[in-house]
Amino acid sequence: MRFYTEEDIQAFDNVRFLHIKTARAGHLFTITLARPEKRNAFTPTMAEEIIFALAYAHYVADIRCVVLKAEGSVFCAGADLHAFHDPAANTVNGLLPRIHEEARIGDAFNELLKPCIAQVEGPVLAGGFLMICGCTFVFSVPEATFSLPEVKRGIWPMQVMASLAPILSEKKILEMSITGKVYSGKEAFEMGLVTHLTQTIEEEVNALAAQICNSAPVAIQSGMRSLHELKKLPQNEQHTFLKSELDKLLKTEDAKEGALAFKEKREPSWKGQ
Repeated sequence: MRFYTEEDIQAFDNVRFLHIKTARAGHLFTITLARPEKRNAFTPTMAEEIIFALAYAHYVADIRCVVLKAEGSVFCAGADLHAFHDPAANTVNGLLPRIHEEARIGDAFNELLKPCIAQVEGPVLAGGFLMICGCTFVFSVPEATFSLPEVKRGIWPMQVMASLAPILSEKKILEMSITGKVYSGKEAFEMGLVTHLTQTIEEEVNALAAQICNSAPVAIQSGMRSLHELKKLPQNEQHTFLKSELDKLLKTEDAKEGALAFKEKREPSWKGQ
């Protein structure tokens, strides 16, 4: 990951976060946006904290799934513009290792390369889309709303467009950006922004996370990485690339264990190797 190195995350246990909370249980890692008094609008420091937590999940092999949730009534109101425009309004976390590039939440989620589930129980606005679009799955309650109101403030959701482009058509992105319309959870589901619409959100998120944690980690990460790289290749090179990735995967301990477990009619014991 470009923002933090594997060496940087060795300091993780010594970091006390100001605006997020993290928890680890077995193979599951949870990141909670914890600035409810500001509707979880992220400051430059909060953005770095989120990225550092994602880097930790990326590098720690034993973490197989990430859940992203939020405290308070709003999932994320986007960037705290005051803190971005006035450095004095941004509280620096001196315990965080120095980030190596300008904090870009969208890129950090793209580089996680592990399944990530967003648990959305309140409105998502503006830069909050950088997070949900970067998640593999987005679970939402029907009452949650989704909007890009930047144009009403004389600005535009620039970076959000890059996160939306693989999900929505150009016309729908422009509609959302030009009108600033508030979309319901049902509308977000129909658009493909939300993958699961549910009233029993915590139960369903936990069930999927458990399923992921019990699945072959090397296969999942190899598949996600290959799909990410596939976008960079011309079409006439894609099948050759994917065949070579499959050949590598077949040589792993997990692939051998999966075949043996199937033959012996038992549950596999994944080693992550």
